[in-house]
Amino acid sequence: MRTKFAAFVAVVGFILGTASAIAHHSFAAEFDAGAPINLKGTVTKVEWMNPHTYFYIDVAESNGQTVNWGLEMGSPNGLMRAGWTRNTLKVGDVVTVEGSRAKDKAYIGNARVVILAATGKRLFAASSQVDTPQQQR
Repeated sequence: MRTKFAAFVAVVGFILGTASAIAHHSFAAEFDAGAPINLKGTVTKVEWMNPHTYFYIDVAESNGQTVNWGLEMGSPNGLMRAGWTRNTLKVGDVVTVEGSRAKDKAYIGNARVVILAATGKRLFAASSQVDTPQQQR
């Protein structure tokens, strides 16, 4: 009986321990490096969490409509190594984002660089995107 219980606990522990690893994805699985985005908008939400930090911005489109984009960055640890803190990006900040759009053309992107309008500071977003030969030119 103890052996069965120990095996059950081990299996449950393994499943719970790998859940975030299963949810994690490579850049190429979700984003298209050949579909660059350059967005300017106002931050509406920031989610500082593992495995990726997300933020959302309202972007005014040419037709006058406002679209809320979700943008993925690297992990909090990767961002801190790149000079970020939890307070670098706040709701209400105006930013310009350079990155790549989601393959499904949803209003989702992977941020490579975030530029803060108030200071002009250009920050690397700890993206997992690997530059393609066209981007290196």
